[in-house]
Amino acid sequence: MSSSLLLLVIGVMFLTLAIVMVFKPWYVAALPAYAGLWLLHWSSYTSFPSWVFIFYGVATLMVMGIRYLSPKGEPDGKTTGNLYLGLGAMMGCMLGMLLEARFMVLGTILGTIFGLFAFSRTPAGKWLRFPSSNFIQYLCAKGLPVVVAVAMLGIAVEGFVY
Repeated sequence: MSSSLLLLVIGVMFLTLAIVMVFKPWYVAALPAYAGLWLLHWSSYTSFPSWVFIFYGVATLMVMGIRYLSPKGEPDGKTTGNLYLGLGAMMGCMLGMLLEARFMVLGTILGTIFGLFAFSRTPAGKWLRFPSSNFIQYLCAKGLPVVVAVAMLGIAVEGFVY
């Protein structure tokens, strides 16, 4: 009983670290989220199907590869865009969960796109105007890691709810 509770607490700590890393990215936020999913699964409080670990394991590896191949830092030296991307993704994830569990990932993707669209309308993100290649490149390089991490956080929350 106590080892199961310990796994639960450590898993929740990893998921909390993933939330912090979505907003302040010093490494890929999907990695602690994936570890948190495994720890929650090993505890007796939640159970996830095996396809979740295969799919999100591949997604985490892809995101880590994107991080490795991307240039370091933002063009303006700030990380303000992560606030918009993270908040948009989390709001989209919650709205998707309200509708139905299968709409959660779609809500996360749409929330990330709308968060980036909102960021592109600020003075700090004026270089990302919507119909440009910069917008699409930024969405792929910075938005995909946010989508993967927030979707894993949403699956972890659904594991407790359902």
